[in-house]
Amino acid sequence: MGGTPTFAIPHAFLGTKTDPKDAKVCIAGVPFDIAVTNRSGSRFGPHAIRHASRMLVDGDNPANWRDPLHLPIADVGDFQISLGKIEESLDLIEKQASAYDHLVTLGGDHTIALPLLRAIAKKRGPVGLIHFDAHLDTWPDNFGTVYAHGSVFYHAITEGLVDPKRMIQIGIRSPVQREIWDWTEAQGVTILDAESVHTSTPAAIAQKIREVVGSQPTYLSFDIDALDPSQAPGTGTPEVGGMFTWQAMSIIKKLEGLNLIGMDLVEVCPPYDIAEISALAGASLVWNYLTLFARA
Repeated sequence: MGGTPTFAIPHAFLGTKTDPKDAKVCIAGVPFDIAVTNRSGSRFGPHAIRHASRMLVDGDNPANWRDPLHLPIADVGDFQISLGKIEESLDLIEKQASAYDHLVTLGGDHTIALPLLRAIAKKRGPVGLIHFDAHLDTWPDNFGTVYAHGSVFYHAITEGLVDPKRMIQIGIRSPVQREIWDWTEAQGVTILDAESVHTSTPAAIAQKIREVVGSQPTYLSFDIDALDPSQAPGTGTPEVGGMFTWQAMSIIKKLEGLNLIGMDLVEVCPPYDIAEISALAGASLVWNYLTLFARA
């Protein structure tokens, strides 16, 4: 260890000060949580994840001996939203996201994935999707609200933002109507429930991901409630029986070589967190994603 003590790291993801013009990957926060159906508070997620990321600046990732700061990366701050207005906020997020080629976004609730995918699809067309979550998020609406964190991938599919035949959902376990499950599978989506993850291995899950998404551009969306509440209590819609943090990290470590073009880490809800463990899990998952692209 050496250099700046952990507690004095600047308030940015991994304390980065890189100019965005020189960065290969940019980090942005989106403090938006007005489309949740249970607990609010994920608007504070970007701040908490950045704060927790200070624990990850002391060296390389021992899985591949890489440091994301060697990419380099740049934290571009938080995107502007329209207070209290869902659709206006989605438009603003899309416009701001379109300025970046490879963006990692810290949420915020899962609704933010929709404008991020809209921005990507305008440049690249439909992309593959790796979706970690407790919930399918393919409801056509949530309690009468068209745009909400449970309908984000219904819209992503129906708007042609993702190729559902190249879409895989991992960790699903929440209560769900049979017609929603059947509709999702009928689109061509591959669903791996949490029990399937527990009874398999990270290597096998990573191999299944590779088979589904192939070599074409693919986006990764990680809802922290994919993890069990024992691993990440600070989230808006917790569901028991979820993945352990080590499982999720191990799967992500094994995705090197895929054509990954962006990521979001959403639904960290600090008011319900304990000792920063949910925020640190979120920061660590992003850190492992970033090391896939760093130099050895």
